[in-house]
Amino acid sequence: MARADRPALTHDATGGPPSAESARRATEAVWRIESARIVSALARYTADFELAEDVAQEALAEALVSWSRDGTPTNPVGWLLTTARRRAIDNFRRRSALDERYGMLAGQLTEGQASSGAPAPRDGSDDLPWDPDRVDDDVLALMFVACHPVLSPEARVALTLRAVGGLSSEEIARAFLVPVSTVQARITRAKKTIAAAGVPFELPPSRERRERLGAVLSVLYVIFTEGSTATTGDRLLRPDLAYEAIRLARMLATLLPDASEVFGLLALFELTAARFPARTDPDGDPVLLEDQDRRLWDGSAIRRGRAALARATAVGRGLGPYGLQAAIAACHASASSVPETEWERVVLLYEALGRVAPSPVVELNRAVAVAMAYGPRHALSIVDEMVASGRLSGSHLLPSVRGELLARLGRTAEARAELELAARLCGNLRERSVLLRKAAALS
Repeated sequence: MARADRPALTHDATGGPPSAESARRATEAVWRIESARIVSALARYTADFELAEDVAQEALAEALVSWSRDGTPTNPVGWLLTTARRRAIDNFRRRSALDERYGMLAGQLTEGQASSGAPAPRDGSDDLPWDPDRVDDDVLALMFVACHPVLSPEARVALTLRAVGGLSSEEIARAFLVPVSTVQARITRAKKTIAAAGVPFELPPSRERRERLGAVLSVLYVIFTEGSTATTGDRLLRPDLAYEAIRLARMLATLLPDASEVFGLLALFELTAARFPARTDPDGDPVLLEDQDRRLWDGSAIRRGRAALARATAVGRGLGPYGLQAAIAACHASASSVPETEWERVVLLYEALGRVAPSPVVELNRAVAVAMAYGPRHALSIVDEMVASGRLSGSHLLPSVRGELLARLGRTAEARAELELAARLCGNLRERSVLLRKAAALS
């Protein structure tokens, strides 16, 4: 008979003994879905973000052994929380004992114990206090902590994917094509920086929340962008990374139902991801927009994106940068073909985006829209101004667009040279092959 203070355990569906593989699948599923709530609850309990993440990982490791031996508990989240809480209490006790020894040596026992900063160990019930009314605030606080301005952009991305997304260091490294040791170092430095800066595990004051929310949205945007068009490697798309960003954006939209730009970002993600099934051929090579089979576009994602965009419009006072990008994506989603796209509206939206969030990439995209709406000659003047100013130098995007415009104007030799330059600058092997094929076709 199971102990009364331990959740009942279940075995494999076959009725046989649990296996290591079934335990692994169960822990991965629970962690991917519930990691943010687990870590955030532990962080509130311990008042120590690094300790919360560490004991959660320890509990996960213990689950792999225990669940393969005893079966998966009927309440796996409660099991993980209880186990992690015990590890935290053990840590508190060790820390308290160490402080006591230091205090005795210094003749300042009382001061030594008080300076430990750790909550007193609690005995009694095995269940970690779990206030449903606090869960949403805890998860939101975890996002704000992981995206704190004291961290570098790279550290924010790594820590968000680890603490909020539940991805392993290996998964993050694979997604961004960097060594595992680099990801681990970023996460370790991030946690130490948060501790050294005394960042509290709590929602920032309302006066800071808007500014800090921008950092959170920026991190999710970086994650999704890398998933939708990989900067390096031999794959155009990294869907797992993009869909993780969508999952986190949905979570954020649930937590902040009146934040217009959160819904604008979610709409952008959904509408962009809707085109994923048509963006590559069976061999993984890119399929250009004009050649995509729009019947493959995900209609459900388009509907979700439009609904999120409508929500962004309803709760905001005008669309922000992410909402405007979503509105542009909606223009593509509504069109039956490239020629049928409302290119004049797209131009206007890019002009608005350039006013609220100016950047060379926005200007280059505006030039592409101008070419579709008013012809390549008008667009080439915009691009030539960018070349003269040195903006986007070193990026393959500028010569790629310029090569396309020159080809449409019949300036074949110049176009081929620009496309070959773009191919040399491009870090993604799939995109590079497309550019080289275009250049060769001009021969």
